[in-house]
Amino acid sequence: MHSSFTRVQNVFGFFTTVACVLAAFIAASDLLAIRRPSGTIVPTTLQVVKGRPHYYSSKKEEYAIIKFSLDADLSSLFTWNTKQLFVYVTAEWPSTSPATDGHNATNSAVIWDSIITNPSADHLRNLGPVAMKKLVRSSAGKTIDPSRGILKLKNQRPKYQITHPIGKVAMVENVTLKLHYNVQPWVGLLTWNMDSKLGYWYPIQGAVSEAFEFPAVRSKDAASKKAAAGAAGSKT
Repeated sequence: MHSSFTRVQNVFGFFTTVACVLAAFIAASDLLAIRRPSGTIVPTTLQVVKGRPHYYSSKKEEYAIIKFSLDADLSSLFTWNTKQLFVYVTAEWPSTSPATDGHNATNSAVIWDSIITNPSADHLRNLGPVAMKKLVRSSAGKTIDPSRGILKLKNQRPKYQITHPIGKVAMVENVTLKLHYNVQPWVGLLTWNMDSKLGYWYPIQGAVSEAFEFPAVRSKDAASKKAAAGAAGSKT
């Protein structure tokens, strides 16, 4: 006759087996949901300035500041198994000198990111009470909010300025902005941008800007002359 401890072990083992099988079915159900993300991204303002990497540094580096407009539809990435969506924009340009860039074929740096939660995961966000009440009110009775994943940003300021290990980014050519996403499910594997079609999952359409060039470093003399010219024009 089995002891109480043995029976508890058997029940726990059966429970974990059922839970693992159920989790596998839940994760596999994502493959039946159509993913067809799309987006358009355009740089609006480009600027390169000089600054110090930290307070005690005497050496200055060049930093690129990129404002952009983004119109994207990522709503198809939200299913009942989606916990949250991590969205980010990168600036990428080809390496021109393997000796200084290492052996990277492409330089890539994140300039903006955001986390979009499913209504059922809004409680995980670090928000104030007022914003949380608005989220709860907007998602009441909804499994998935249709507006989740719809991004319309105009002349968006970047969260991060970008530089290069050699400290120079001015006049760099063939720079493009790219929209990326990372789907974080309740159960299953993390998934990123698709390079090719997989079942009902399609690669993101668009989401890459036309190539552009970083401008020259903005000097204080040029800025002061521009301000003086503007002041003189207003007087006349």
